[in-house]
Amino acid sequence: MYGVMNGSAATDGASACEKAMHAVSSPRRGIVLGGFLATLALALGVVSPARAAAETDVANTPTLSDTDTALLDQVENRAVRYFIEQTDPVTGLTRDRAPSDGAKAKGPASIAATGFALTAWCIADSRDELPDGEALRRVRRTLRFAVNHAQQVHGWYYHFLLPHTGARAGNSEVSTIDTALFLQGAIFAREYLQDEEVDRLVDKIYRRIDWEWAQHDRVTLTMGWKPEVGFLSARWDSYSELMGLYLLGLGAPNHPLPDNAWHAWSRRRETIAGHTFIHCGPLFTHQYSHAWFDFRGLRDAYADYWQNSVEATLAQRAWSAQQAHRFPHWSNDLWGLTASDAPQGYRAWGTPARDGDDNDGTLVPCAPGGSLPFAPQECLTVLRRMREIGGDRLWGRYGFADAFNPETGWVSGDVIGIDLGITLVMAENLRTGLVWHDFMQAPEVRRGLELAGFGPSSPAPALHESPTLIVFEDSVLFLPGHGATTEKPLTRDPEPTRDTPLRYYGIAVSMDVERRSSRRA
Repeated sequence: MYGVMNGSAATDGASACEKAMHAVSSPRRGIVLGGFLATLALALGVVSPARAAAETDVANTPTLSDTDTALLDQVENRAVRYFIEQTDPVTGLTRDRAPSDGAKAKGPASIAATGFALTAWCIADSRDELPDGEALRRVRRTLRFAVNHAQQVHGWYYHFLLPHTGARAGNSEVSTIDTALFLQGAIFAREYLQDEEVDRLVDKIYRRIDWEWAQHDRVTLTMGWKPEVGFLSARWDSYSELMGLYLLGLGAPNHPLPDNAWHAWSRRRETIAGHTFIHCGPLFTHQYSHAWFDFRGLRDAYADYWQNSVEATLAQRAWSAQQAHRFPHWSNDLWGLTASDAPQGYRAWGTPARDGDDNDGTLVPCAPGGSLPFAPQECLTVLRRMREIGGDRLWGRYGFADAFNPETGWVSGDVIGIDLGITLVMAENLRTGLVWHDFMQAPEVRRGLELAGFGPSSPAPALHESPTLIVFEDSVLFLPGHGATTEKPLTRDPEPTRDTPLRYYGIAVSMDVERRSSRRA
């Protein structure tokens, strides 16, 4: 999602973590017959993911002080201002970025920022910060234009669009991840507003997305497509901000992903500063799926992704404090690494592991902002500290500028819509859980989680470092753990095409057999 924003053709639109993952040799997880796994989970009495999430104990949510509440009020109010002022009044498309002082923006709209706008207007409505009916009018306008005019290919929207016409902007790619962010915002707006026209519009947008096309004869999804070159080479095949994309694909009402797609991407664990988690350096990769999906109290066969994001956040805090010899301002109270503006262009800062460390002291407010629910007091402390250090240069009409470097005094002159959006949504989720609650009512969301095999996070199944394999008469079941006596480590050939069979210890399994095994009832 961010490589194109940085203008690097070599990245083919890859996210920061994806670029790092492709540069490092990392064994792929195996292909799974996910429909059978979901059936097995139901047979064992696993309750529905939606119910498990709804019943999650939130008694441990910290009580916010008056100071905390005042700060979050300001953060949310100023972010909403961006999504009102920087959205085209005719098309309903939201600018990708704008000057932090509120001056006129000249760049393109972003389909992902527009998804956050749909969410932002509903949040503002819930807080009585918009006139009656204003959120509904805005949502209808945007969705009507998205259905009838915004340029798309097989239902997938271009990453960047001309704000006044909805046509492709520049050399932008058709983006699978950015379309998914837009769709998550649209689904939330549908569930919140309960309006018949919004229902119909969201249904049209969702149904025309061709998920099979975006697989491009593979199990995983491609990151995008351009008319000049066709499909991009980079794929969503390792842990990152991809979870919402895949879950929406599994639950899709038309052209859905096969169930095994959820299991086809790798999950590489690292231990950093005493915290072990599925690693991806920039914090946005641990936040975006959680903006709408409520993973509290849920896990699949691999991980508790909520706790994983908690650990990723705390690991970054601890690691950053250890870098004070390099960056004297960094501490437990001042940290924040994620994709952002930088003096040398757009960069993807993050907590390094084996992928190398190119941090230069730049800090990004949306890193702690997007992790507010995962570590509330730690993140609130950072945001207050950033206000103190950055002053009026950092805090402007729309809230925090995108990034700053306390070591050099540099401050970005812009805000970025998705960075304001993730902070706004996670602040509201921390305070009320509104976005989680309404989004999780969507039947497509519940279906996607069930097909991915999600169930209650306690008790957690044992995990093995290597996947395991169970061979049945007409299917191959891949389970990491669960204590099966026939377990064997899984090896397989490189990812197949639809015409090339998979091989598990010499057992050929065709794609057609897989797809029949995982077909929905």
